Amino acid sequence: MGALLDNEPEVKIIENPSEELLKKLDVKKWPIWEKEISTFDWYYDDSEVCYILEGEVIVHIKNHDYKIKKGDLVRFKKGLSCKWEILKGIKKHYNFGIDI
Repeated sequence: MGALLDNEPEVKIIENPSEELLKKLDVKKWPIWEKEISTFDWYYDDSEVCYILEGEVIVHIKNHDYKIKKGDLVRFKKGLSCKWEILKGIKKHYNFGIDI
């Protein structure tokens, strides 16, 4: 897919995405990543889309905090620096270099 536009939000959250969208993206075939309750800095050297299977996290960026939870489909913009604060252990499907 094409590069993300500069005016796109750094974090885009779709709450309760449709089954149709999840099937179109083929989310169930994406790898799974899991992480326990913790806090860490992260940098996205490519865009990432993930679907949260379990857990809850607050992603802190310079001007905003995003609360992300089970059932959310999320896109993180390439070049984003942030801090992850995992409140409940996270389990997510993920894929790099795509957009939603």
